[in-house]
Amino acid sequence: MKHKKLTAFLEKLLPSPLNKGPALAWAGAFFLCLTMALMSLNSNRSLEASIREFEVGRVAERDVIAEQTIVYIDEYATRLRIEAQERLVPAVFRFSHRVTEDQRNRWYRFSYLASRSSEDYPRDTFKLAIQSEFPGEFSDDVLEFLYENRDHPEILLDSAEILNLMLEKGIFSIPDTGLERLNPNFVELIRESGPRIEQERVSFGNIINYRDITGAMEAHIPAGSYAAPKLLKPFLTTNVIFSPEATTLKIAEVRANTEPVTRTIEQGTRVIKRGFIITEEEMIELRALRMAIPGIDLHMIVATTLFLLMLFVLLLFFSGKRIIGRNLLTSEMYLVSGLSAFYIAGSVLLNNISVDPMPASVVFPAALVIMLPSILIHPRLALLLAMTLPLGAFLIGSFDASSFVFALVSGVVAAYSLRGTEKRMDLVKAGFIIAAANIVVMIAVLLWQHTLIRAYPGSLFWAAFNGIASGMLVLGVLPLLENAMNAATSFRLIELSDLNAPILRRLFTRAPGTYSHSILVANLAETACQKIGANHLLARVGAYFHDLGKMESPGHFVENQESYNCHDDMEPRLSATVIRSHVNQGVEKARQLGLPKEVIDIISEHHGDSLITWFYDKALKQELENTVADDSKKPRIEDYIYLGEPPHSRESAVVMLADMTEAAVRTMEKPTADKLEKFIRELISKKVEHGQLARSELTFRDLETIKNAFVQVLAGYYHSRIEYPKATLLPLEAVHPTETAYPEGVAK
Repeated sequence: MKHKKLTAFLEKLLPSPLNKGPALAWAGAFFLCLTMALMSLNSNRSLEASIREFEVGRVAERDVIAEQTIVYIDEYATRLRIEAQERLVPAVFRFSHRVTEDQRNRWYRFSYLASRSSEDYPRDTFKLAIQSEFPGEFSDDVLEFLYENRDHPEILLDSAEILNLMLEKGIFSIPDTGLERLNPNFVELIRESGPRIEQERVSFGNIINYRDITGAMEAHIPAGSYAAPKLLKPFLTTNVIFSPEATTLKIAEVRANTEPVTRTIEQGTRVIKRGFIITEEEMIELRALRMAIPGIDLHMIVATTLFLLMLFVLLLFFSGKRIIGRNLLTSEMYLVSGLSAFYIAGSVLLNNISVDPMPASVVFPAALVIMLPSILIHPRLALLLAMTLPLGAFLIGSFDASSFVFALVSGVVAAYSLRGTEKRMDLVKAGFIIAAANIVVMIAVLLWQHTLIRAYPGSLFWAAFNGIASGMLVLGVLPLLENAMNAATSFRLIELSDLNAPILRRLFTRAPGTYSHSILVANLAETACQKIGANHLLARVGAYFHDLGKMESPGHFVENQESYNCHDDMEPRLSATVIRSHVNQGVEKARQLGLPKEVIDIISEHHGDSLITWFYDKALKQELENTVADDSKKPRIEDYIYLGEPPHSRESAVVMLADMTEAAVRTMEKPTADKLEKFIRELISKKVEHGQLARSELTFRDLETIKNAFVQVLAGYYHSRIEYPKATLLPLEAVHPTETAYPEGVAK
């Protein structure tokens, strides 16, 4: 039961149920790319194993020579540098303006009370007033001193100046622990006042420590001052607080900005010398040499596998109906999976190629992989590949940033450089367009990397060569893929539209009326498709071959009949069977000719499952005339319906409408533009009502455009001519008059 649910879920998830062949192709492409990617993550196992042979203090039994130049980080020296830099970081303290203002306000209140005269307060009342405002902060001796000397404002003024000086300078609260590994000479003081932030370095010698506040007051009270330390002490409190968060952040910033200490081991350097005692420094170099050649990294293996899996699932999910409006054919799935595998595997092989200063992708024909799906399948699918494949190569480490950018731009330009191409020489032109885009992105990459100017000519040459070579390669590979996939490319369609092809010449010989009808249908369909932006080449070729089945019995179709109609002597059911059989016969003949599937679809769908009304009405009339009582002999509508399906593409629908319109207009007498417009509108409306256009993705705007295109073509074809008078026989003399034929007085 669980297996069935999983299968149903996958069938909904994937664009279409995959048969065994395409599924194996996608799986094979995935495992090929995964194998190549894992091979690129190779490790020097011999070096990793051999490091166990060496130990500090032992005599080396063999030499170890650096096979390449490496630059490594000296961890020990880097750690010492970081520790030294951290020791230079000062502790961060923050100044509190709120605490400072609170203490100043308390002093102002105290000064007001202390300056009251003896008339205002007796001694006991004076003491009680201050104690009630500042309980327990002043002794009786201080209050006695204030009462006795309150007529001397100099005491309060001097004390206020000392208080403001010390509060503004800052009274620090130095923690017992936490500053041991910080700068022993300075601290950093931060003052924040609204948006304004001030930072200053303060030496420990200039710090006012709250623990020694008495000594600090005495040091700040100048000689001859009236200020009393006992008056100030209650108002001197800590207003500079240690900030461990800011200090930690500063340490982290210093650690992040500290450059590591690097050492270089030149290629050919004898890291370990045989017969000598191994030192600690030599072991460090040996470990660095091993680390320079990475070993098997489980994280990288899992990451690479997941990246490739997501890439192929993404391509499988979007490469069909979701991106181009239809499911991919089996051959197209093989092509997309094969090209994806070629792209990823090729990028892995390029990973070990050094082409400095150029991106590695400049030597890889990325545009070729994109141009082929653009021609053979659809430009939107090519655009999807152009964006996903370079990203996949970048994520698994095959492309660096510059290679990714170069491949991305080259691929996107290649995806749309072939739109509207109808000649094979257009492939060469597309190659030059890609070359121009490659040159532009190469200049940007070289500027980005600050490359020396002397490297520009060679890099730009190879960038241009990449685009031109891609166009040339497509020109050579495309015919092989066209035949292998039987693809309806614009080049193949142009070749099939040759009216001198043997099959069309045979149609002209055996069924000239059908041939003439097909030519006019092709003109109608091609014009309409050009107007609505559909594939006009496909519509033209499909119209040429849509009635190919009529070659088997051309006399049964009215356009090939002269005077005798064989259906007059046939039963309506038999006539309908003969008429509708031309669809299946045309499909069979098209397959024998190897026509593309898109053309075969037009042949099989150009009548859809519509009703053969002429013979069905004839059968109904015969039933009424004969009044047949046997129900088994009554006409069944199933016997008069075409066995095809309604059109699934815009081109197929346009050919259906063109075929119907051309055949119906032949019955009109003296068709004018107005009559044609009204008549064709009714014909198209009937097809819409009967559901023949429901799957074709044609909009009402498209139908209006198609109708106008048909009217334009048919009005020109059936344009009215002037009626010439009947010729009358004149005497020979009237045609060649003699001299005597001229009246008198008239010059000869």
